[in-house]
Amino acid sequence: MKYVLISGGVVSGLGKGITASSIGLLLKESGLRVTAIKIDPYMNIDAGTMSPYEHGEVYVLDDGGEVDLDLGNYERFLNITLTRDHNITSGKAFQRVIESERKGDYLGKTVQIVPHLTDAIQDWISKVAHISVDGSNQPPDVCVIELGGTVGDIESSFFLEALRQFKFRVGNDNFCHVHVSLVVVVGAVGEQKSKPTQHSLQVLRAQGFVPDMIVCRCTTEVTRAVREKISMFSMVPYSRVVSIHDVNNIYEVPALLLQQNVVSQVLNHLHCNAIPVRDITRWNHLATKVRTLNQTVKIAMVGKYTGLGDSYLSVTKALKIAALHSDRKLEILWVESSNLEKAADSIEREAAWKSLKSADGILIPGGFGDRGIEGKCLAAQYARENKKPFLGICLGMQIAVIEFGRNVLGWKDANSAEFDSKTKHPVIIFMPEIDQRVKGGNMRLGSRCTKLKTGSLSFLLYGKKVIYERHRHRYEVNPQVIEDFKKKGFIFSGQDEVGNRMETVELPFEAHPFYYGCQFHPEFKSGPHRISPPFRGLVEASCGTLRREQLPGSPSILSQEKSKRKFFDSMSGTVKKRRLETSNNALLNEREL
Repeated sequence: MKYVLISGGVVSGLGKGITASSIGLLLKESGLRVTAIKIDPYMNIDAGTMSPYEHGEVYVLDDGGEVDLDLGNYERFLNITLTRDHNITSGKAFQRVIESERKGDYLGKTVQIVPHLTDAIQDWISKVAHISVDGSNQPPDVCVIELGGTVGDIESSFFLEALRQFKFRVGNDNFCHVHVSLVVVVGAVGEQKSKPTQHSLQVLRAQGFVPDMIVCRCTTEVTRAVREKISMFSMVPYSRVVSIHDVNNIYEVPALLLQQNVVSQVLNHLHCNAIPVRDITRWNHLATKVRTLNQTVKIAMVGKYTGLGDSYLSVTKALKIAALHSDRKLEILWVESSNLEKAADSIEREAAWKSLKSADGILIPGGFGDRGIEGKCLAAQYARENKKPFLGICLGMQIAVIEFGRNVLGWKDANSAEFDSKTKHPVIIFMPEIDQRVKGGNMRLGSRCTKLKTGSLSFLLYGKKVIYERHRHRYEVNPQVIEDFKKKGFIFSGQDEVGNRMETVELPFEAHPFYYGCQFHPEFKSGPHRISPPFRGLVEASCGTLRREQLPGSPSILSQEKSKRKFFDSMSGTVKKRRLETSNNALLNEREL
């Protein structure tokens, strides 16, 4: 097993996750199986109980793990499926050591940071790195490890010590350390300063590390003189001091690394028997598309955490990919939902409604708490009454149910039990099997089965009767009100495997061009080359290009797919017959010999 460590210096938020994902992508394109681990120094067990304003979105995995958003980057770039154990936090590490101590595993020894905690971290990395993540059931060849935070933080000091020991354990030829650091630009002329990076490297040396490669992050391309100075002070060869300057979009980063021979340098250091990739056409095509597209599609994102873009990172990524595949440049109109309400400041309210009305489509993402809920209901009502393409995700779907109950069924007090426990019409209720006293990891989480009704919009979007999407919620549609909604034309097109839980809702095509809600989070399975069906539907409807007969579940498309399968099955049979004849002939020849 080979390991690539990505650490960061000077400040956080430099793009270690994108750097790690890009290096992993280049290694994968070179023919290696790649996995990834993210280390987070915070004491939380996972990211599940953290506010989006604190740490960005909570990314959900197939196994229900609530993890750091960087694992979303890994899955999108590398097309892999990670587990909750691929995200190591200080809380998890300490918990494991304390549980072992309580069981008596340390045989009466005094339990310490070194060696017990550092050994536990190393063992964790070794075990998780060998888990197959690409569906091949084969162990990966390379594990990319991203260390969160910045070098010098107290919180990450014992992780650095564990990784220093780990490098010694696995051997220098199996461990490549890439350090991402900031080159500051100061003054009117834009002079580049390497001093912060020099200090960062001094801290690394004090921890026992001399990196094998340095990635210099800067607003502009780092000059040769600055890179030579960093090389001299760091004792890293100049050829291994690379520049990653600000680019138009993240899809340009792999090509930028490739141009500077990063993949060759890493493979040479790790003594990998692989031919470095020379061409990443698919990614270059995406990068070029982002730069050159002129036509835009405007989507209003009506949320509660609009002050931080990372709060909805996977949603915005999924929207951008859907827009790219529709040959449109995405323009997100951020609408703070509370600003749509009557109690909002008049100027802010006017601006919020102006953005909402000017959008081509409306999306209401997930969230928790009652702040801004009335504004979301107003946005859903506007989309429904004005036939504006609409997508509601998780809480967004529940909002669509609440709004329909109030304004179509006439239940003026219709609400979710999350926001009003005393309402006479609780159209959304707390899931009965969940303990209301526990918050962390206590939801309907991870990949779950959803059965879709043939002929529905859901079926047309996905093109199959059974799908698996990732969930993260505590509340669900009240089964007692379903029949009332159906009588008014509200369609529950998707249910769980036993038919009790409502997973997708929609309005008939005759009533609305695209009005769709899903209890799951389809954004978590979207990727640069895997467009999510609900996002595709929203964007195409917003562009005016949505055609039912061209969707995966339409009879014509299904017929074409069936014909293709028959053709390939027949070809497969022919190939098998030829192989059998060849093997029989070979056997006869052997006997003759």
